[in-house]
Amino acid sequence: MNRSDVVAGVVAGAVVIPQAMGYAGVAGLPVQVGLYTCIVPMAAYALLGGARRLSMSTTSTIVALAGLALAAAGTPDDPDEAMAAVSTLTLLTGLALLLFWLLRVGWVVDSISDTVVSGLKIGVGLTIIVDQLPHLLGIDAGPDGFLRGVGHAVTHLGDANRATVVLSTLTLAGLWAVHRWAPRVPGPLLAVAGGIAATAWAGLTDRGVELIPPVPSGLPVPALPPLADAWTMLPYALAIALMAFMETTAVGRSTREPQDPPIVTGRELLANGTAAIAGSFVATAPPAGGFSQTMVNVEAGARTQLSSLVTAVVAVATALFLAPVLSDLPEATLAAVVVVAVTGLLDVSELRRIGRIDRAELVVALITGGIALVTNLLVGVVAGVFCTYYLVLRRLNHPVLTERQPVPGLLVVRIEGALYTMNVRTVQAELLRRAAEDPRPRVLLLDLGATLDTSVTVLDAFVAAEQQLAKNGVELWVARVPDAALAKARRTAAWPAWRDGGRVHPTVRAAVDAYEGLAAEGPDGAA
Repeated sequence: MNRSDVVAGVVAGAVVIPQAMGYAGVAGLPVQVGLYTCIVPMAAYALLGGARRLSMSTTSTIVALAGLALAAAGTPDDPDEAMAAVSTLTLLTGLALLLFWLLRVGWVVDSISDTVVSGLKIGVGLTIIVDQLPHLLGIDAGPDGFLRGVGHAVTHLGDANRATVVLSTLTLAGLWAVHRWAPRVPGPLLAVAGGIAATAWAGLTDRGVELIPPVPSGLPVPALPPLADAWTMLPYALAIALMAFMETTAVGRSTREPQDPPIVTGRELLANGTAAIAGSFVATAPPAGGFSQTMVNVEAGARTQLSSLVTAVVAVATALFLAPVLSDLPEATLAAVVVVAVTGLLDVSELRRIGRIDRAELVVALITGGIALVTNLLVGVVAGVFCTYYLVLRRLNHPVLTERQPVPGLLVVRIEGALYTMNVRTVQAELLRRAAEDPRPRVLLLDLGATLDTSVTVLDAFVAAEQQLAKNGVELWVARVPDAALAKARRTAAWPAWRDGGRVHPTVRAAVDAYEGLAAEGPDGAA
């Protein structure tokens, strides 16, 4: 047994367990849901996952989306019914992840840019912080949403409970101080212990400070998730599955050491999906690998998933022996733990870095975060996906064309990228423009070495381009045509003329040699 893994598992448990309990509150769930999420899903991923240091519980992004799903399903305030509803959501999330695995669509998720994720995290972080304001101030809960939440908090400042505000301020200050000057100390654990002690010694309940709902002792009893609200929750489950896989894979790759095996998307989908399905039978939140808990694991010396199994054992011990004590935890303390945990999502320096590199991507990040703020997180996820594919298509539809003129009268144009149906018209227009510039070439040679295949639309565009160039006295040649594209071109009516006219060449060098031979024959040789 690796001693460093055991120590890391215990240290991570001291941070992850209270943080997960706070995340349960973000979704409007009983705190034990967060506790249970640190047991079954964590153990399941430890047995199946490929990231050796990843800590699998849940994250702020996931629980925020879960809260939207539960609100859409009209989940009541009764703890038992809320736990039944979240078990359904977690089951659907797991099934969605396994469906992604079966369809081998991990590449689709991989293509979502880090820019979109950065914008979404800022939107998520600000939304969660605003959602915690009623708990930090000791006022009644307000409406959902960032703007309405801010308005509610501002208009009810006069109703704030002084003891709650003092407790919140001291807890936030203490957590930030620990994070700043003693990052290895488990700040969330100290905050939880301090809040419970203050309840006992300072009579906080007599001063109007609200406590979390009672935490039942013992381990959860497995039960089948009900499916009554499955159709209502399904769109949210798909979005949660998408985000869970993105976060889990990103965390796994960022903490991978050179000697570790590579992170395989298929394996991560299977492990994350299995963890969710297993957790659904004991009413856990949808699980995902989180940056904050994983970094605690790494900094504490974790080397393998044994550390996660140790953390799960710590969570079991907490559920069996410490539940009555946890019931004395003030809501303000738990809200402060959540706020400090999600401030890591507000990475303004990352936005500045993106802006220095590419302003267009910065705009996409801001649009994604802004939409998540003014509407909801699910819409933000969808907007982020569309923005990602917009950027991809925008770049694909405007491939770079490089040119050179190895000999007078021969213009060689190389397409630095794939040539396909959506960008062939743009390329066609650019070729015509360049061929019309002075001095006008006698032959335009198109280097297709970067193109993998072709389509009917692309072939038709080539024929049209050839005809338009011929009207201007320019002949179109091609070189380095891929085998797949060449096989399709041979089936066209125009192929015999291309072949017999000497316009298709295996290499650019061969085409240059052929042009020089024709040019040597006289003015009409290469025309």
